[in-house]
Amino acid sequence: MSSRNVAARRPRVLIVDDDIVLAETLADELATDGFDAVHVGSSRDGARLLGDDFDAVVTDLRMPSLDGLGILALSRTAAPDRPVIVMTAFSAVETAVESIRQGAYHYLTKPFKVDELAIFLGRALAEASLRREATTLRRALRDSSSLAAVIGESAAMREACHLVKRVADAATPVLFSGETGTGKGLLAHALHQTSRRAAQAFVTINCAAVPEQLLESELFGHVRGAFTGAMAHRTGLLEEANGGTLFLDEIGEMPMALQAKLLHVLERGVVRAVGSDKEKHLDVRIVAATHRDLRKQVADGQFREDLLFRLDIVTIDVPPLRRRKEDLPALLGHFLEQARAKHPHSPVRRLAPATVERLFAHTWPGNVRELANVVERLVLLCGTEVVGSEDLPPSFGAEAPAAPEFSGPVQPLHELERRYAQWALDQLGGRKMMTAERLEIDRKTLARLLGEVPKP
Repeated sequence: MSSRNVAARRPRVLIVDDDIVLAETLADELATDGFDAVHVGSSRDGARLLGDDFDAVVTDLRMPSLDGLGILALSRTAAPDRPVIVMTAFSAVETAVESIRQGAYHYLTKPFKVDELAIFLGRALAEASLRREATTLRRALRDSSSLAAVIGESAAMREACHLVKRVADAATPVLFSGETGTGKGLLAHALHQTSRRAAQAFVTINCAAVPEQLLESELFGHVRGAFTGAMAHRTGLLEEANGGTLFLDEIGEMPMALQAKLLHVLERGVVRAVGSDKEKHLDVRIVAATHRDLRKQVADGQFREDLLFRLDIVTIDVPPLRRRKEDLPALLGHFLEQARAKHPHSPVRRLAPATVERLFAHTWPGNVRELANVVERLVLLCGTEVVGSEDLPPSFGAEAPAAPEFSGPVQPLHELERRYAQWALDQLGGRKMMTAERLEIDRKTLARLLGEVPKP
């Protein structure tokens, strides 16, 4: 029941007590306090009504056949968020305390004033309403806002977002692949926010940004005295992410020794701090990202093949900006609004058509991150309301995707095939199905030409 419905009518309260006179008295007096109270004189009758639309239950603790703890258990099964208040004699306070442990909202010792019961009912109903609103908000955030920050209606981005939704609630690792600046971290966070783990921690670490000698301690933690300078116990990021998600950005830069320890975590679900002989069980989802070709790194002896097998259960390719040019207007609008909010004294309001044309001509080697930086630079430095093409650097946007040329040293045929397949994919906006059709090959062959699957 929504909090709006509760507020629009008098709250319904079920009173269960084998002392029918007391139950009727409570119901009558609660009615004067604004409650719609229904009373029954046996726990069996009360149990039959627990499936009805009551907002709260007030029950005696000691009753024949079915006691107050039984009523509490049945009520929590029928409506987990419905508050239950227990009434008891002074001699049964210990049992009443046990009812609190089992989920009762409060207990009152007889005799008590009805005003006191009304106060606790009001508090219980208000708290239940807040919990429902919070649950509704969390559900709305999970269902809609988690991917709202991902801008793009291109086929390539729709495919990536579709995969995020498909695997969000799975416990399996997910690997995001794509060039630097494409938004792999944004999609990783969206994956967490869309999952059942959204209320838990999302912990991130860039494996390329932490020195090798510190990365192990950062991930696994250490005990006091584990090494020189370890003056106190330190909890590792894996343990901090317990119950949630650990995002390993640039996992291709992780040293081989740590790859073995990470594989151990994935296989056994336990972590051992540096210098400790005790293992701790974890429930953490590993999400990773890389701009490297991990299969090539495996072939070069720089990445463990068994770890790649564990991470590569679900791989989501994040397309570069040059393959999703149709998303450029929406991205420009977003970053322009963002930059103007950051620099409110800037006169910039919009981009001239010629400026937009040059932005479209640019190949964006730095991808979405480069676009955000370029727009902020224009907002910060341009002194007019409309950004003209002359405000861009002279060389900006001059490059265009070039078709493979037959020049220079002779290349192996498979390299020419790879370059041409990549060029065709860029020309068709990252649409793999369309690219395969235009090249008159199947998707599996295209993936092989692009190096996405090993050669047979």
